[in-house]
Amino acid sequence: MPLDLSTIPIVDHHCHSLLRQQPQDDHGFRNHLTETYFPEMARDHVQHSLVYHWAIRELGAFLGCDPEPDAVHAARRERGVERLARDVVERGNFRTWLIDTGYGTDTTFSLDELRGIVPCEIREIVRLEPLIERLIVEAHGFDGFLEAYREALSDLRSAGYVAMKSVIAYRTGLHIEPVDRATAAVAFAPVHDAARRDGRLRIASKPLLDFLIVAAVEEAARQEIPIQFHTGLGDPDLDLTKVDPAALRLLFSDAYRAAPIVLLHSGYPYARSMAYLAAMYPNVYADFGEVQLFVAGGDLRAVARELVGLAPASKILFSTDASLVPELYWLGAQAGRRALGQVFEEHIADGLIDERTALEMAEMILWRNSERVYGL
Repeated sequence: MPLDLSTIPIVDHHCHSLLRQQPQDDHGFRNHLTETYFPEMARDHVQHSLVYHWAIRELGAFLGCDPEPDAVHAARRERGVERLARDVVERGNFRTWLIDTGYGTDTTFSLDELRGIVPCEIREIVRLEPLIERLIVEAHGFDGFLEAYREALSDLRSAGYVAMKSVIAYRTGLHIEPVDRATAAVAFAPVHDAARRDGRLRIASKPLLDFLIVAAVEEAARQEIPIQFHTGLGDPDLDLTKVDPAALRLLFSDAYRAAPIVLLHSGYPYARSMAYLAAMYPNVYADFGEVQLFVAGGDLRAVARELVGLAPASKILFSTDASLVPELYWLGAQAGRRALGQVFEEHIADGLIDERTALEMAEMILWRNSERVYGL
């Protein structure tokens, strides 16, 4: 039996808000059990995945109904999103949600609305790329844009944020290179022209993004506020060969040592790289997150083994990366606690640690480290 971690609360240090209008049937729900945006995957294939079958069984138990799709979705519809969200937080023993608000803002609850629904603390993380895109559209030139960008990041805690997040992995990959101001200004011109013409922008200029993300890391170091980076798996927009967290080598230099750097999503499939970086650099933290929702069975335990086996427990943070559907928070918490409990039980049986030490490590990972790193 795995070590029981259910009484240890969770600070979910990276997650997202909930849809006002929830999926009403199994096909709609299946869209949230995959990272792909190709509709035929949810239509034809997700229902044949291990994650799907486990999710239906788990939710049948959670909702008190038969572990069958029709029964699960009838129970979901009957409860509604607000009751589901409250039940997930209370029964899942969530202490805090740190919400990345750069995703799905048109269709999801605002943070104030969410605070009126769920009985846990809600704090905000600012996503850099949407901020950059908005400021470029509004700008009249590079100097004015850069001044506005630096001003927006100048006092993040006073603005209500507990961290920054970058999805540069999706745009140009994680191999960030040094770029000087003059080169960034040259790169800015065609991006700005296109943004002003179209009234919108999805930034993918490598020299400009490299320059701006390094500037954000400099602010993270000055303010000693965390900056998160998407690493590893994601939707088909990213190039999986460019999202190994080890590619962020430039940011691990002494110049940025005061910046808490949080590497998200277990780096999967580069979990070993992530564990190594957290074990080597005092300001780098490894996230045990997202894989709970997409990697079922033994490989989830393997990820937990990689992280716990190399990185100090004081350098590992827990998240679900749940978004849009409240039950995903429940599934992430259940799978994550179980995998950690199984791995710790293995180490107890092997004589590496005792149960007291295992529980102390679990507390660090599930909530204490996040409270310390984010200054909650």
